[in-house]
Amino acid sequence: MTEPSKVIHVRNVGHEISENDLLQLFQPFGAITKLVMLRAKNQALVQMQDIPSAINVLQFYTNVQPSVRGRNVYVQFSSHQELTTMDQNSHSRGDEPNRILLVTIHQMLYPITVDVLHQVFSPHGFVEKIVTFQKSAGFQALIQFQSRQSAVTARNLLQGRNIYDGCCQLDIQFSNLDELQVNYNNERTRDFTNPSLPAEPKGRSSQPGYVDAGSMYALQAAGAPSVAFSQMANHAAVTAAFGGVLPPGISGMNDRCTVLVSSLNPDRIDEDKLFNLFSLYGNIVRIKLLRSKPDHALVQLGDGFQAELAVHFLKGAMLFGKCLDVNFSKYPNITSGADTHEYSNSNLNRFNRNAAKNYRYCCSPTKLIHLSTLPQDITEEEIVSHLEEHGAIVSTKVFETNGRKQALVMFETEEQATEALVCKHATSVNGSVIRISFSQSQAI
Repeated sequence: MTEPSKVIHVRNVGHEISENDLLQLFQPFGAITKLVMLRAKNQALVQMQDIPSAINVLQFYTNVQPSVRGRNVYVQFSSHQELTTMDQNSHSRGDEPNRILLVTIHQMLYPITVDVLHQVFSPHGFVEKIVTFQKSAGFQALIQFQSRQSAVTARNLLQGRNIYDGCCQLDIQFSNLDELQVNYNNERTRDFTNPSLPAEPKGRSSQPGYVDAGSMYALQAAGAPSVAFSQMANHAAVTAAFGGVLPPGISGMNDRCTVLVSSLNPDRIDEDKLFNLFSLYGNIVRIKLLRSKPDHALVQLGDGFQAELAVHFLKGAMLFGKCLDVNFSKYPNITSGADTHEYSNSNLNRFNRNAAKNYRYCCSPTKLIHLSTLPQDITEEEIVSHLEEHGAIVSTKVFETNGRKQALVMFETEEQATEALVCKHATSVNGSVIRISFSQSQAI
């Protein structure tokens, strides 16, 4: 066994896992002094403040399997006793620094254009040229800086970060090219040293279905610790997720993440049931039932847009004999505490993957619910038996899509369907944990 070290080696670190995810995993055990993401190997090195802190990490995660964004990660002591700057450089890629960067975008749910990339990278030095293209590895770009030092700085600061929360992750390495050849200035290629180049006629976009909103993006001030876009950029991105048109009444510009839910039935509601309902509209961070007002609760979602969806679609919904009132809270977030339930690391959050698809499925409660991740041998009778305590079932349909068993169940009322969803989502049927959402269909 490797001798104890304050440096921890983490394996199976997928591209969806960020530095902040790993910080949350290890910070409860002590201060973290350094963190190196080894993207090429799906690994990371985490240096704790001392060896006892690292030992506590290993002892805890020997008995509890650590999971980040639904992916199991594996920890062990590193052969390094300490991380140095040289360690970071040698482990990250092992390639020769160059003024041209090769950038791969992982989990690209929103449009990436030359303008977007320029605004991400230009705060770190003068960008001369950008060429974007589609390869088997995904959407990629070559970015040429005026100086090699600017490229090195950009790579060190941006590697592994997300352009948007939870998606469009930057995987950066040095290119072996000496000079980029750019013939046209358009949304796919640009020579910023020669603005007089012609724009070739636009052919079929390499990103079908996306809104061309490149000119609407704007970064925070240079030197900001994270890659984040302004409200206008977020508005363009979420509009793209809905196919170009937001639902009526949704602005996409809200920045308040916490909502206040009132007129709850305190005898039947709990945090997990609220999670099952509100997670239809975004990732849940925390939920707190208010002791002073038993029919009130606070729900914190992942961002303001998700909170806006929850308010829009759930205000006036019926649940357990009560008409819910859902409004934005005056509190920006929910403070952690004994009365607060944490859900930020829950595998049941629906928007960690395929966020754009999940947004399109958002709707007010309906009489018809959709069940997925069902056992392959399940029958309609078993489904009815599992759900019928929540109301009269009008009709059911069991079917397969891509070899996976799914079902539609229609109740007499929306309230009955809502109750079935909040009570039976994430429950086990014949060994399978089922997922339930509202269906936008009018009939089976």
